[in-house]
Amino acid sequence: MSGTFVIAQGGGPTAVINQTLVGAVLEIRKRHPGARVLGSRHGVRGIRDGDYVDLSDTAEEQLRLIGRTPGAALGSTRDKPDAAYCDVVLKGLQKAGADAFIYIGGNDTAGTQEILAQASAGRIAFVHAPKTIDNDLVENDHTPGFISAAEFVAGAFMSVDLDFRALPGIYVGIVMGRHAGFLTAASAAWRLDTDSGPHLVYVPERAFSAERFIDDVKACLARHRRCVVAVSEGVSTADGRALVESLVSPERLERDQHGNVKLSGSDLTAALEHALAEGLPGKRARVDALGYLPRGYVGAISEVDADEAFRAGAFAVEVANQGGGSVALRYNGERTVPAKVALAAVAGKTRHMPDDFLKPDVNHLAEPGLAYLRRLVPAKYSIGKPFV
Repeated sequence: MSGTFVIAQGGGPTAVINQTLVGAVLEIRKRHPGARVLGSRHGVRGIRDGDYVDLSDTAEEQLRLIGRTPGAALGSTRDKPDAAYCDVVLKGLQKAGADAFIYIGGNDTAGTQEILAQASAGRIAFVHAPKTIDNDLVENDHTPGFISAAEFVAGAFMSVDLDFRALPGIYVGIVMGRHAGFLTAASAAWRLDTDSGPHLVYVPERAFSAERFIDDVKACLARHRRCVVAVSEGVSTADGRALVESLVSPERLERDQHGNVKLSGSDLTAALEHALAEGLPGKRARVDALGYLPRGYVGAISEVDADEAFRAGAFAVEVANQGGGSVALRYNGERTVPAKVALAAVAGKTRHMPDDFLKPDVNHLAEPGLAYLRRLVPAKYSIGKPFV
């Protein structure tokens, strides 16, 4: 294959998504000298609109610099194309003379590629390259972007726990993650000991009860004099409703363009503050939403994450040579290696934290979950145990 490659980025940016872009571009140059490489601006929208940047002759030094830059350098999109939209995209790819389309993103991106692959009937190779801080792609041990975001979260909660040792109170940090709790679980990666925060971890894999939450915080205060809590934005109650839907009146709920309830806005923060004020009146309490900060923070780019993201992009070219598919990161017991899997195996599916990652009767991580985090997010700082 020496014709034209199109590359795009979809979904939320990460600290290392551009490494995957650069890995693919440089691998194309190595394997297919003279091939044209087009970067589609803002995901499939760029293909629809014919909006490309030609990366064929971009200096390698400039590409390497882009690789070290957080955020999606080509721009991204939240569009979830249906069959009609995909038909427009396929026509756009054909107009550009594309022989392969590499789309970097999560499970929705894989879904788009599956629709396009079926419609193309083999005329174009469609490749999904993994990316998501949520770490929720099936077939993957972990995903590019997760480790860097997890380091941010681990460092944030270690730091806030030290703060609340000095001035005891209640701290609740809301972490991104609509359906999977891996990133919220990372809040416990750098705990100094069992006395350290986060003392409570609430994830979407377990039903959330506001009454149990207040009881848990009371017990934590009695034991530690402070309580540091990590909550996934996507936690839901026993009836399956997102917590924000249970705490915020329907007329105040915000929704995105796809009708999904916005999870970590100011309403959820205010609602949790209100619940704490009612359940624990007079106690010093703070609720923060970490929001977008973890996913592309320049100060928390993991070298391991960057290397794996780059290699995923390079391997995507090999998958294109094989006719298409999805790139998955697998752990073979010693190291992480990329592998090809079917688009259908990843498209539209969500990987949840294994049940044994969580303690059965306490809202915290069990040893298998902690061991997983120790492997991916090993301790980075050596700090002293405070006297309080």
